[in-house]
Amino acid sequence: MAPGPAGRTPVFERRTTGGGGAGGGAAEKVVALTFDADMTADQGPRAASGERFDNPELVALLRRLKVPSTVFMTGRWAEEYPAQAKAIGADPLFEVANHSYSHHAFSSPCYGLPVVEKNAMTRDVERAFTAFRKAGVRNVVPYFRFPGGCYDDTALRALAPANVTAVQWDVVSGDAFATDADAVAEQVLDGVRPGSLVVMHCTRSAAPATEAAVRRIVPELRERGYRFVKVSELMEDGA
Repeated sequence: MAPGPAGRTPVFERRTTGGGGAGGGAAEKVVALTFDADMTADQGPRAASGERFDNPELVALLRRLKVPSTVFMTGRWAEEYPAQAKAIGADPLFEVANHSYSHHAFSSPCYGLPVVEKNAMTRDVERAFTAFRKAGVRNVVPYFRFPGGCYDDTALRALAPANVTAVQWDVVSGDAFATDADAVAEQVLDGVRPGSLVVMHCTRSAAPATEAAVRRIVPELRERGYRFVKVSELMEDGA
């Protein structure tokens, strides 16, 4: 996407154009499932003590169901799970986008997250891309998701040199810390519209019900005629 007004980082939330060609028509029934691989810069001791910030069973399920997906990965996650990061990035079913290095907030307040200083925002994003390269991650796309989805005009201006597109969402799955998979599935199924972008998580400790929810979401949306696409495809007119 082109830079936003006054050189701000552009923001994408969902596809709003129809898929019916020049003559108009109904919007194409496509939806993007996105998964945040969250891990903050200071959670190393928790990982060392056995807490799992990954979810390989969810990734395996997406492969079995053949669901193209975009994974928004923190640099710290790629450092903690380099083999998994590399495998996800090598699989053409997935694309890897940037979720910051530290998973600290780019505006405040933001769910109690520590805040990245304005002059360190671009460096934090670039550090994540560096962590991806060191882990051998391929299929990296120039998209960025603000931790917590929190941003303001200052952050959009500060990140302009990073040459990324900020990707938000229009459907909140509610999977963060949820234990009721059916409730998560219902929230997604009730919210999806043609062109929707769904935010979910692939961290077992923070989103233990996501895999079970996806088991229901995918077949039900396919029964409704939806096709799953990556964010890069969702951005393309006529995908």
